[in-house]
Amino acid sequence: MKNKILLSAFSLFAFTSAFHSQETKTEETAVSAPVEVVDRLNIAGPLTFHDNEYILTWSKQNSPTWAQQQYILRDDDFNNYKELINISYFDKEIDMDTAVKQKVEYVEKRKERTQDKYSFVSVTESPDGKEIIVDYLVTIVPKEGESYAEYNIDRFKSFEAGGKKSFLIFSYSKRLAGDLKYASKSLSKERSRLMEAVITLAIPPVTYKPTAVEAKKK
Repeated sequence: MKNKILLSAFSLFAFTSAFHSQETKTEETAVSAPVEVVDRLNIAGPLTFHDNEYILTWSKQNSPTWAQQQYILRDDDFNNYKELINISYFDKEIDMDTAVKQKVEYVEKRKERTQDKYSFVSVTESPDGKEIIVDYLVTIVPKEGESYAEYNIDRFKSFEAGGKKSFLIFSYSKRLAGDLKYASKSLSKERSRLMEAVITLAIPPVTYKPTAVEAKKK
């Protein structure tokens, strides 16, 4: 893959706030994993990534055309995970460049807003231009609990079959708690290895059958 050069400042793009908030896992309020999880994407599990198995722990039907599922290691804690895989599937066409620019803009604005001196974001494009990866690191200082660094890799991929277009984002997140300088440095050392694992991963086939959209919490 080759690096795709992007301007440091981006124009605002019209994209749903719901998409952005769901794709941005950082600093979200923890939620309890449901007792029974619906496999809305009909993905054969458990998922295998980098020689580890991840089990389906949470899923949500965000809209009639957008379903989301999350996976963690068997012995991990969903509310305080060390590693997480998020798959967001859109049963419609979505402009990849718009989605990527919005994510980069979010990370850059967050870095400036929080004065996160360890944060970075990078964009990588496949040689054929059909996939783009955004990888970024942020550090979190929660109101309660230990501070941690979080490294994320988002792989954006468009599909077309039988004239039908769809869009998928495969995201991998790894957290390391403790001293932020040490945690950020340790995760950065793993960057090349994890990037290669995400780039070479065969995206699991999806058979999408929409379920009822979950009501928003008041």
